[in-house]
Amino acid sequence: MNKPVRHISVFIGVLILALLLQATWVQFVRGDELSGDKNNRRVRIASFAQPRGNIIVGGKPITGSVETTGSDFKYKRTFTDGELYAPVTGYSSQTFGSTQLENLNDKLLSGTDDKLFLQRTTDMLTGKKPRGGDVVTTINPKAQQAAFKGLGKYKGAVVALDPRSGKVLALASTPSYDPSVFAGDRNKDTEAWKKLLDDKNKPMTNRALKERFPPGSTFKILTAAAALEHGIVSDIDAKGSAPVPYKLPLSTTTIRNDVQKEECVNGSIKTGLQWSCNNVFLDLADKLGKDKMRETAEKFGFNNKKIDIPVRAAESLYPTKLDRPQTALTGMGQGSLDSTPLQIAMMTAGLANDGKVMKPYMVEELRGPDLSTLEKHKPEVMSQAVSVGTAKKVQAAMENTAQNGTGKKALIDGVTVGAKTGTAQHGVNNEKLPYAWFVSYAKQGDGSPVAVAVFIDPEGSGIDRDEISGGGLAGPIAKSVMQAVLSK
Repeated sequence: MNKPVRHISVFIGVLILALLLQATWVQFVRGDELSGDKNNRRVRIASFAQPRGNIIVGGKPITGSVETTGSDFKYKRTFTDGELYAPVTGYSSQTFGSTQLENLNDKLLSGTDDKLFLQRTTDMLTGKKPRGGDVVTTINPKAQQAAFKGLGKYKGAVVALDPRSGKVLALASTPSYDPSVFAGDRNKDTEAWKKLLDDKNKPMTNRALKERFPPGSTFKILTAAAALEHGIVSDIDAKGSAPVPYKLPLSTTTIRNDVQKEECVNGSIKTGLQWSCNNVFLDLADKLGKDKMRETAEKFGFNNKKIDIPVRAAESLYPTKLDRPQTALTGMGQGSLDSTPLQIAMMTAGLANDGKVMKPYMVEELRGPDLSTLEKHKPEVMSQAVSVGTAKKVQAAMENTAQNGTGKKALIDGVTVGAKTGTAQHGVNNEKLPYAWFVSYAKQGDGSPVAVAVFIDPEGSGIDRDEISGGGLAGPIAKSVMQAVLSK
């Protein structure tokens, strides 16, 4: 072989080797990345080539699939009671992709998950079309309906948990949206999508998981727990040393109480929760200091960036850099403190569960198309946030608040209820209407099967500032959700 021919042969051999290496790289190294690329239309066509599996609530599917025409996408997603369950399911759209459970379980629902390998192989041999698996949720349909109906015209959120396991029993956010209206690939779907995005009330925002708000006086139950756990106070009936009004340390600012009760002067933890005395909890937070307050808050879930239920929640914040006045303000749930409704429900559930915080979850089981169990969730302990003794003392104070204080709206005949109201100021110089909060739990012989956090933003509802209170607006919603869970 002469020299030029040899050079050409070597060059061609190198090119062939390079092509083989590139093909191997694309197929085996970048295969998952390319198949999951949002711009890979072939994958999207394949995912809509057959009916998707379903998301299950209370034993019944709340999703479905229907055939389409005039498109290379054969099926599109449908949602039963779309507005009610949108904060749980998310959406699955031919045009706009997917979110939440629809997104996290896309491969299972579309039938392409590796967990379904044997099923797919069997279907191929028997000539059956590919089928998707199902996602079985922990949502209690009656509790979800009570939460959604109770929120009504208000912007807000409700989260209900089973404190013993961490199951999410209700996850509501209002205003909501129907994912079915933009599930397809038509002009009207695009118009519906744009209308939702342009809505100033942000119906596609999941307020239960994705937005943070100052928790107001609901946070006082955590301040009480921190003070008891760290030995600042040992007896919930012991008198304190906080005057009314309370002057913030190192400051000329004084804080008054929303309810003017003589009992608040040098009040105890029990009295402080009963009448929501700001001075009591400002003083306790100052005595604890920022590090002990933050330590307790973090044991309940604050500052945790990875709370996945399995949808990831926004991080609730107890700041690391606070001076004494700012630390005192966190004692009453104000200042630089921000929280999701989920986190406030976790805090309440942890105290109701004798100080043990369970990891919240809303997927009970993943099922194959033949109804076989592919994966079943096992409850996990997140932390023992406070001792059993501390938690029981806070429970006693919360139950007194329900019986004799501001939490009476949540009382249920024949059931032990603990509660705490909250209003939270926001806006520059607090010019906006305050947020209304309410937290509660119900106890039976086998512990507490339900803890609830209700959040309401009354802005734009037409309600007067003087009519806003956690007990008045949010309390009845919490009661109805607890009743729904307790009903057999």
